[in-house]
Amino acid sequence: MSRRPLKLAVRTAKKTRDVARGALLWGYEQRLAREVGAHGRLPRHLGLILDGNRRFARASGLQREMGHTFGADKAHEVLQWCLELGIPTVTIWVLSTDNVSRAPEELAHILSLLEREARNLATDPRIHANRVRVRAIGQHHDFPGHVLDALRELEARTAGYDGMLLNIAVGYGGREEIVDAVKQHLAGQAAQGHTLPEVIETLRPEHISAHLYTAGVPDPDFIIRTSGEIRLSGFMLWQSVYSEFYFCDVYWPGFRRVDFLRALREFQGRERRFGK
Repeated sequence: MSRRPLKLAVRTAKKTRDVARGALLWGYEQRLAREVGAHGRLPRHLGLILDGNRRFARASGLQREMGHTFGADKAHEVLQWCLELGIPTVTIWVLSTDNVSRAPEELAHILSLLEREARNLATDPRIHANRVRVRAIGQHHDFPGHVLDALRELEARTAGYDGMLLNIAVGYGGREEIVDAVKQHLAGQAAQGHTLPEVIETLRPEHISAHLYTAGVPDPDFIIRTSGEIRLSGFMLWQSVYSEFYFCDVYWPGFRRVDFLRALREFQGRERRFGK
């Protein structure tokens, strides 16, 4: 057999295998969707740690910045999955306080993506059709003015909505959030004329909760982290005390709907006892 027919036969066999694998994956995904839908119990508040963008780029032979670009596109896709399932509250961790110290060119690219996505969401028909309220949480007052303007415009355009709540955690750190909450509580008590001994004597956990970035929102009952790292890295330290965790090996840009459904099925199979 000549080389040309042999190469053609190899390509045809590979294409046939790929089609068969795709069909099997599609069938498995549909079965998972039915199982998750039939069970009915879904998170009231889903936390997502979007990890692995840079490693995805490196493994794919791409420039580092492209990993963040693909990661931003994936966030749009996962938002659609959450809307389809009717999950009431979703918090995505886009940029941590530690990430802010990355190389200037990488941080600039991340912030430009944040601005672009904020402006896209502000005009996204899905956001308005589903009445999604979007909030940026974290310490982002030092971001460039054009980025802050995009975030504020997005918040303003969706402020009156009562559908899904989407929290975008940017410049976010769990320790910083708790410190900010304590500061606000102390400042409020001082403004009312209370002394420090009085504040210490009356301090309760609910006083801190009332000043968190997510005050008034149910704590996350399920948190998913991609990339294979098995830690929270400071994500919602206060709120996650009774959260269920799920750690997925796949990098965030490669996170598939089948991975998402597997995670939800795992959540549905767990018994939550809240320390009892």
